[in-house]
This record gives sequence, C-alpha cells and structure tokens, in this order.
Amino acid sequence: MCQFILAQQDSITNLKQVVVSDSNLKKFCSSQSIQVISDSIINTNQASLTSLLNFNTVIYFKENGLGMTSGPSFRGTTSAQTAVIWNGININSQFLGQSDFNTIGTRDFNSITVKAGGGSILYGSGAIGGSIHLNNDLSFKKGFTNHLFFSAGSFNTYSANYKAAVSSDKYSLQISISRNSSDNDFKYPGNQNEKNLNGQYYNTSMNTAFGYKIDSKNTIKLYSQFYDSERHFSLTTPTATKTKYDDFNTRNLLEWESRLNRFTSKLRAAHIGESYKYFPTITSDYFTFGKVETSILKYDLAFDVNDKIKLNTIVDYSRNKGYGSSINDVKREVSSGSLLLSHLVSEKWDYSVSIRQELTDNYGNPFLFSFGTRYLLTDFYRIKLNASKNYRMPTYNDLFWEGSGNPNLKPETSYQTEIGNEFFFKNFSVSLTGYYNDIQDLLRWVPTDSGSDVWSPENTDHVKTYGAEVLLEWKTKINNHNFTINGTYAYTVSKSKQLIAGELVYKQLIYVPYHKVTASASYNWKKLSSYFQYLYNGEVYSTPFNSKAGIVKAYNVANLGADYDFGRKNSFKLGVQVLNLLNEDYQPVISRQMPGRNYTIYINLNF
Repeated sequence: MCQFILAQQDSITNLKQVVVSDSNLKKFCSSQSIQVISDSIINTNQASLTSLLNFNTVIYFKENGLGMTSGPSFRGTTSAQTAVIWNGININSQFLGQSDFNTIGTRDFNSITVKAGGGSILYGSGAIGGSIHLNNDLSFKKGFTNHLFFSAGSFNTYSANYKAAVSSDKYSLQISISRNSSDNDFKYPGNQNEKNLNGQYYNTSMNTAFGYKIDSKNTIKLYSQFYDSERHFSLTTPTATKTKYDDFNTRNLLEWESRLNRFTSKLRAAHIGESYKYFPTITSDYFTFGKVETSILKYDLAFDVNDKIKLNTIVDYSRNKGYGSSINDVKREVSSGSLLLSHLVSEKWDYSVSIRQELTDNYGNPFLFSFGTRYLLTDFYRIKLNASKNYRMPTYNDLFWEGSGNPNLKPETSYQTEIGNEFFFKNFSVSLTGYYNDIQDLLRWVPTDSGSDVWSPENTDHVKTYGAEVLLEWKTKINNHNFTINGTYAYTVSKSKQLIAGELVYKQLIYVPYHKVTASASYNWKKLSSYFQYLYNGEVYSTPFNSKAGIVKAYNVANLGADYDFGRKNSFKLGVQVLNLLNEDYQPVISRQMPGRNYTIYINLNF
C-alpha cells in the first residue's frame, strides 16, 4: 500500500537489477489503489488464484464449488468486468469476456498485483472493476536457485510445483512446472450422509520466462505458458447427469526493448490460444467445443521530456479468429492508439493524463480518458484522486452465438471516480478509498419475443456502484519475535435498474455482498512460522428482484497453518494447514457446497 525509503545508511546496499514485465502499471497507475501480494502470502495459500485473492483482497468470488468455475465481483461489477493481465497482456476469454480464476495457478508467478478501478486505456476491454496482474519479473544477477513445493491433503488432494531460476548480468531464465489434482469427494459438513459427487479435477501448467541483453541498450524477452485441465462438474443432486469440461490454453509473448538517450522503445508480439471441450454426458464421446486464436502486436514508445515529464504513445493491433459448435468461423480485428503523460510537479505532487481511441468494425469505437493525481500533504498522509472512462466490448458469444448472437451490440461504458487516503507510520499503514462507478449499456442475456426458451444479449441495464475499501497492515519485531497483521474491508452497493409494477427501481446485483472482511495474522520465531486467515462474506441475493427466498446466507471461514525450517544452509520447511477450521457449512452459490474442515501437509524446499 505504501513504500518506505531510507537514506544516509552507514553502508551502501547493492540491489539486484530486476526488469519488470509490466512497467506501465507502476508509471501510470500511482493514483489508484494497488495491492502487491508478497511471496510469503502466495506460498501459504492454496494453489488457485481464487483462494489467494479471496482470503487477501476485497474481491468477492462467485465460486461454483471447490475447484469448479469461479468468477470475481470487483467493486460490485460482473466477472467480465475484471481484467486478468499476464505480463502486460489481457488474457480474458474471447468467448465469455472473463477469466476462470480456478484455472490460474499462483505459484508460476513471482509477482501478483491487484489494481482497483478502471484501466481500459492500458489494458483494454474488461478493466472496469479492476485488474489482476500476473508477472514474471526477470533478475539480471549471477545466480542459480531452485524451489520445490509439494503438498498432500484431504480428499486425495495433491499439489506440486518446481521452479528454477538461473541468471547472469547478460541473461535470465525462469522455468516453472505445476500440477494440481483432487478427488474432491468430501462429505457435506451439515449432512455427513451426503457427498460431493463428480467433483474430481486436475490441471497442469508450465511457465517459461527468458531475457537476454544483446548490448547495453537492447534486451530481448520471451514469456511462454501452457495450461491443460480437466474438471468433472460437481452434481447439485445425486441423480443429476455427470458432466466434465476440458481446457487447453497457450500464451506466448516476445518483446524487444531498446533504449536510446531519452527514448525507450518496446515492440511486443503475442499469440494466445484458448480452447475447450464440454461433455454433457461423461459416458459419451460426444462433446461441444470452441477455439480462438488471438494475435497481438503492440508498440510502446516512451520519451523522457526531462526528469519530471514523461510521454508514452502506445499503438496496438489484435486479430482473433474463432470457431466452435455454436459459432461459425468468425474473426475480429481491433486496433487502438493511446497517449499518456505523467508529470512530477514536485516531490509531493504528481499527476497523469491519458487518452485512447479504439477502432473496430464489430461494435462502436469508444474514446477513453483517464486523469489521476496524488499529493503528499504531510509526512504520514497522502491523498489520491482518479477519474476515468472505461469499456467492455461484446464477446464472441454475445456477437456470434448461432441463433442468439446480436451483431448490433454496443460496448459497455463506465464513468468512474475515486478518492484515496493513505496513512503510514513507523509500523502501521492504512488505505481508505471511496469510489463511484456509473456503467451504461450493460450487456445482459434476456428472453426474446420468440419465447422464454430463446435468449439473446442486449444493452439493457444501467448499473451504479459505489462503496468504500479499507486496507491495513501492521508489523513489529520484538527480539526474535516477528508479528504481522493484515486486513481488508469492502462495503459495496451495486444497483441495477429494474421495472417492477410499472415503476423503475434500483436493486442490488446478484452475488454482490454489501460487506466483505478478510484478516490475517502471522507470527515468526527463529525457524518457526505460524499464520491465521479469516474470511467473512455477507449475504447475497441470487435473484434480480432481491427476493428473500433467494438469499445466500453469510459465512465465516478460517484457516490455520504452521511450518518449521529444518534446513541449515538451505531452507527445508515442513508444514501443516487446517482449512475451514470452524467447519463452516456454507455455499457461495445456491446448491454449490464447499468442504468442511480439512487438512494439508506440505514440504517447501529452497536450494
């Protein structure tokens, strides 16, 4: 939430040179709320991105059971209005316009950042509620490290990850391989006679990041990821039909960075492939499918006018082609141009201004803008202001779904403002942010005149969201005893316009809680580490008209863990976790049960 800088040290501290994969996140988003998830937090959480963010951020997740499909609600928006950014590239699905957070492992990345608020100028469609940044930052310093993690838990749940990093002042290479699987056949905590049926899953991923310094001014970087998974969707009733779903995704990115005096040039070429197979009956070989191939070209030219004023121009072009069981061969081309300015007026005050123009034939061509500023009023208080216009384009399913797609759709547009307050003391920091978001032309699938069984997307809803977020951290050290406490709180109002009895009223969006709280505490003594996590999600509505019969009750979930480092020269940690310590009987989604108390043991090696 904030950074402390010390000067006049007795000796010089030489820091390793690190090349970040998404430098614009730091250069042009300083006026917004940004939360960096540390390595220690990543290592003490479960492997899925859902679990990591659910217990450590203000984001609410609509999770259809453990390991099943999972979508976020960031600041009261829909799942398609949160962008997932992989090394600076938007990887949301072209079919659904969103990412399934249970298909993203956390241990393949060395930096995960959560940015609240709009970011469409930098990251394109979907960055309305916020964005999640998955980065592989490269270190150019001679070294060779290995990291091995293995865990085994209840319901035959296994997780393994191996990471290796080798580097010099000329090159840097990172390789990561992960595997997660589970029978996921837990008994319901409220009724031990019932069991989670057909919930087994597995996923495998491989990540590679490579950087090579051609000379002092030119650097080549390559990022690559492969992901394969199979999930059997949990049954809502014992007699329901068993189904399964297969994912296979590939991501490749090549970047050439060149520095010449005051100019920095970055040319990026990326290829993203996504495909799925859905088996409506797992005993049959029949399946429906979809596949999209996306090619991206992006050129970023930065110019340092002087030490305080920086200009960036960004031009990008993307082309994707898709086909599937319900979509004929279709393609879409999108291009845009952006201009960004940042100005450090003084040591206490800076601001940034950005504009972007989108061009495409498939929908309207939105013009976007953003303005942000921050000012350090005292040694312990900083104020931030931000305003922006953002958008989300219609998806492949919205435009091209056979028999239902609507080629006349307009993009969603969002006008938002926020004000942030940061307080930082010696061992304590807190951030308080208030925001307002007006979303127009929200895309929604509704019944057509042909009958209630035929649905089609329309620009129907007008949604207003507003609320407040609190992030806090406290650290202290007493001799060999280290204490850390983190917490978040989100108050969210997200109202959509509804016509009831001929009167227009605003109702809370489904699966958006008014209140969410997370808290974590860690205690370290010499080689012993322990930690506690707590999550509270308030009740949510499951029907658009907010009927009491459709309320999903609030729930409290707690986790407890500890490990001990048996290593001398290298780290060799053996640990245990108790998940859902309180044995809470809860369902994030109606009829989608989550497991009760369960256990995990793990080994964490660094050498």
